[in-house]
Amino acid sequence: MSMAQRRFNSEISTLIDTMVTVVTTDNKTYTGTLIGLNPENLNLIISDAKDSESHFFSKVVISGNTVARVLSTQKAFDLRGLAERLERVFPRMVKLYEKEGFIWVMDRVKVTEKGVVEGSGPAAERVQRVYTQFLQEMQKR
Repeated sequence: MSMAQRRFNSEISTLIDTMVTVVTTDNKTYTGTLIGLNPENLNLIISDAKDSESHFFSKVVISGNTVARVLSTQKAFDLRGLAERLERVFPRMVKLYEKEGFIWVMDRVKVTEKGVVEGSGPAAERVQRVYTQFLQEMQKR
């Protein structure tokens, strides 16, 4: 697998569990939560979908042959902004791995756009509080 293919698969996988709009080759649109995809042929499964005529579907399976565009309708998570915020609380103890999509704090606590995913104890709790506050501020914008 080439580097470009790996990068494509990594990027498209970040859309799982997010709101997307899929435009098909026959100009139909479906907006809903992307819950499954096959990166090889771009077959997609969207839940809680609404089409361009406002019909509601609990699940829609779309063949990759008919996918013209996949548009993310959610704002990208500001991982760099979170790292800067954490740096204020934990000076010189924050490492941002932007391409990989995570931040290490104190070489013990791993945080992603989903929150603390590794680590425990007081440091992890503090990181989670900073993350929660950061999310609340982002949602107000």
